[in-house]
Amino acid sequence: MPVPLLGMLLFAGLATAGASVVTVVLMLNTPPLALSRLCAVLALFSGSSAAAVYCYGLLSALLGGPFPGLCEDRNLSGAALEGVVQEYWPLRSACVYADGATVERVPLSVSVLVCLAGGLAVVLACAGAVLRGRVVHPVADRRTNS
Repeated sequence: MPVPLLGMLLFAGLATAGASVVTVVLMLNTPPLALSRLCAVLALFSGSSAAAVYCYGLLSALLGGPFPGLCEDRNLSGAALEGVVQEYWPLRSACVYADGATVERVPLSVSVLVCLAGGLAVVLACAGAVLRGRVVHPVADRRTNS
């Protein structure tokens, strides 16, 4: 994935998260609060935050990030560093040595933040859908009873 595209996705995720925070604040200031809409906006916030954190981690990995600096030139057995292998989901980096040994570095904070925010987005979206289905429309009920 090209670096400019990742930068744009990171910016879009941050902008969407910011806009959803403003929307929640405005929704809380108006008296009739619809819980299904609030869940939808909070799901948008969580999903866009997860996307922004993942794009940040991936952009960091693609630009050389903190991972290669964690590898030592030689491991404990004296084998030379052969290379660094990076996987993009989950974001991880492995130092590969000449004797076949690997030392894996996993940025747990990025993976945990992405998984928690993404999972919260799914839960909030489902809760919003359930709440939306339970809303009683009084105008529609009067038409069906007549």
